[in-house]
Amino acid sequence: MNLQGVPALVTGGASGLGGATATALAAAGAKVTVLDINRDAASAMAERIGGIGIACDVADADSAEAAVAQAAAAHGPARILVNCAGIGTAGRIVGRDGPLGLPAYEKVIRVNLIGTFNLLRIASQAMSTLDPLEDGERGVIINTASVAAYDGQIGQAAYASSKAGVVGLTLPAARELARFGVRVMTIAPGLFLTPMLKSLPEDIQASLGASVPFPPRLGTPEEYAALALHIIGNRMLNGETIRLDGALRMAPR
Repeated sequence: MNLQGVPALVTGGASGLGGATATALAAAGAKVTVLDINRDAASAMAERIGGIGIACDVADADSAEAAVAQAAAAHGPARILVNCAGIGTAGRIVGRDGPLGLPAYEKVIRVNLIGTFNLLRIASQAMSTLDPLEDGERGVIINTASVAAYDGQIGQAAYASSKAGVVGLTLPAARELARFGVRVMTIAPGLFLTPMLKSLPEDIQASLGASVPFPPRLGTPEEYAALALHIIGNRMLNGETIRLDGALRMAPR
C-alpha cells in the first residue's frame, strides 16, 4: 500500500512503540491520528508529526467509537490501524499477601486484549466499505503482542495471557476479514527501549540488553516501526505473528 495521503490510526501513539510508528507513518506521507489515553501527550505528538491527537480509552466502546469517528471526520476512514496501547502490570498469582486480586488481572486483559479487539472491530468495519486498492486490498491492521505470549515469566500471568490472546486473535481475524481485503498481522516484540524500560537504572538496562543473543542490546521503537511499515507494504504478510526479539527466549524469572 502506498502510504501517501492514507489515513492511519495508532493507539498508544503518544510514546514508545506507538510514537515511533506514528512518526514513521507520517514521514511516509500518511495522515496520522494519534490515539492515546493521555490527551495532552497525544496532542503533543500529533503536533510534532503533523497529525491529529485524540484522547481514547481503547478498552471503552464509546470512547473508541467516538475517537475513530472523529479521526474519520478529519482524515477520512482509516485504511491502517496499528494497535500499540498496552500496560504491563506485574504480579504473582499467589503472593505474600494471598492470591492476585482479580481486578488487577482484569485490568490488564481489558487494556491489552479487549482494547486491541475493540479498535480492530471498529476500524475493520469502516475499512470493509472502502474502495479496493491493488489486489483488492482495503486495509491493514497490525496488533502488538509480546514474546511473553510464548515465554511468560513468573509474575507475568496477566500480561502473558493478555498478549497470548492477541496472538490467538490474529489468524481468525485475518481469515474472517480476508473477504473484505483487510489484512491482520501481529508483532511480538522482545526487550525494547520503551518508557517503562527507560525508567530502570542504566546498569539494569544494559544487563537486559546483554541477554539478547544478537544484537546484544535493547530494541529501539524505530525498529518496531520499520517492521510495521514493511508489513503494510508487503501484501503477502497476513494472519501471522512475527517475533521481533533478536532470538531472545525469556528465562522463567
